Amino acid sequence: MPAAGKSSSPTGSVEPPSLDSLHELRARALRYLVRREHSRDELARKLSPHAESPEILEGLLRELESKKQLSNERFAEVRAHRLARKYGAARIRQDLASKGISEELSSRIACAGDELAKAKAILERKYRAPAATREERARRARFLQGRGFSYDTIRSALGLSGSPNFSEE
Repeated sequence: MPAAGKSSSPTGSVEPPSLDSLHELRARALRYLVRREHSRDELARKLSPHAESPEILEGLLRELESKKQLSNERFAEVRAHRLARKYGAARIRQDLASKGISEELSSRIACAGDELAKAKAILERKYRAPAATREERARRARFLQGRGFSYDTIRSALGLSGSPNFSEE
């Protein structure tokens, strides 16, 4: 029985994987990358059912990285930029980690930008009038917390600088 990724010829010798399958795998990878940026882990997961062996897949991924066609940093920047309109740094870091981006890179990219300005802009889009009651401020604080903003950012966005809780009136 031939090893995985190798085919057996009629004479019984083991041949290397066909170049056609490598070209097909490369073409598939480039089609994915043309549509949008992918992390290395994400692209590996999508290509693994089509690869003859893990070694071929790993070699292709290294080749794409060396040609700068695949970049975790570029993927993280694009993804964080897209998510920044709706979410805070904690939510962006969690999303990037789920896509296989390193903790150091996701922290560096997610913390770029003004969190307070983002939180205020999100509040202005969702709520037209300022919060009048304690309950309304608490509701808005929970909303921002669910979006991944820190406690200090939430307090500043709601204008609660000196109060230890959201009951300032």
